[in-house]
Amino acid sequence: MNQSFPPRTLDPVVLAVGLLLCGSAQAVDYGPFSLNGFAKAEWTSVSALCAHCQALEGEGKQRQWADPLVQGVEYGRGTTHVTLVQPYLGAKFDVPYGFKVGGLLSQRWRDGKPDFKGFWYDRNLYLSHDDWGSVRVGAMTTRAWSVADYPYGTNVGVADAWGASGAGYGLLTRALRVTSRVLDVADGDLVLEASYDRGRPGWHINKPRFVELYAQYHRGDLVVDAMYQDTKNGTPSAFGHGPFTGLTPFPRDDALLGSSSQGIAMVMARYQVDSRLEVSGGMRGNRWSGAYARVTVPAQYNTGSGVAQLAQWNEMFNVDWSKDLGGGVYKGYPATSLDVLLGARYRWGPWTASAGMVHLGAAATANPDDRGQSNAATVNTLGLNYDFKNGAQVYGSAGMVNYARKGLSPLSMPSNSAFTNIDSRLKTRGTWITVGAVYAF
Repeated sequence: MNQSFPPRTLDPVVLAVGLLLCGSAQAVDYGPFSLNGFAKAEWTSVSALCAHCQALEGEGKQRQWADPLVQGVEYGRGTTHVTLVQPYLGAKFDVPYGFKVGGLLSQRWRDGKPDFKGFWYDRNLYLSHDDWGSVRVGAMTTRAWSVADYPYGTNVGVADAWGASGAGYGLLTRALRVTSRVLDVADGDLVLEASYDRGRPGWHINKPRFVELYAQYHRGDLVVDAMYQDTKNGTPSAFGHGPFTGLTPFPRDDALLGSSSQGIAMVMARYQVDSRLEVSGGMRGNRWSGAYARVTVPAQYNTGSGVAQLAQWNEMFNVDWSKDLGGGVYKGYPATSLDVLLGARYRWGPWTASAGMVHLGAAATANPDDRGQSNAATVNTLGLNYDFKNGAQVYGSAGMVNYARKGLSPLSMPSNSAFTNIDSRLKTRGTWITVGAVYAF
């Protein structure tokens, strides 16, 4: 059975044609202000798409009642498509003694709607000096997501599978970032950076805390990026693109919940073998403390009007649903896992060919209830890109996912069909073909 999701705003084919007709790529500069960004349209044909397979649509993977599938539902080849638009508005002013002050404002729209409702990608101010480095405050993206997404994942066709998986976070809301000047180390350039975020206000017992350390070393044709995130009382998840806020969206839950933590350690490198060939790779260790499951707002029934409100639960992680500890509380278990990235791309003239692989490993945990920890996933892609040299590019790729077994997806994945649209509860293998266009200005 063929399935498709109609675009909610602009037809991707129309947008793709428009991108190719654009003139030369050029940021718009006006005095101290600059405007640049990108627009992208993408269409994908999936071998085993099931749009409405989950019995309770919209429920998160960590909730046991989200596990069942609709009995007898049909699935087969179907299509999906997406449009992304993200402008960056920057400002920079020279001030006395060699200092610069400025700011950056950026938002991403997916199919015409903000990517994360209520959150900015960038809304920050900075102070910098060539001899000392810079200080930035406000909303910004983490290095663990942004660098993993681009250039590493994007260059080899696995941006989401690599950048948006794992125990990290991607967006910061009330952050402070300190970046060093470029340091001369071992005949190369080294930049060091530390970021801190307080998360959503209103939490007094389980106060959110985010720390990220980042280092980039560049020597000749070799670039190495390393990052470490240590977080406490953010939303328990396996979605490396998500915002860092609090245990739930509601600080009123503070007194009801216990603390949780998670973090990553990741290193990635890319090496330019010659003018045409670049190879890359990465390794990421994930750590979750686990998060107990409990009701935060009991079910309410109004028999007079017949209105019923279902119980609201917290954001739990890696829970043993087989044993009620009393009062509807279920234990969340710690877990660790290891993920790997490999990639290569080859350029000749306006063409670039690429191959990418992401392996999301099985997890180590004492949870007696298998919540996906015994599963693993390997995503492989082959891609071909044509650059018109005016900011516009068209591309195509073929991909395949292999799950170690049928069942819940690996702990590193935020849902059972994330990144590939192949649900691990239905199939252990699936394929897709993607075509798209992107215009950067």
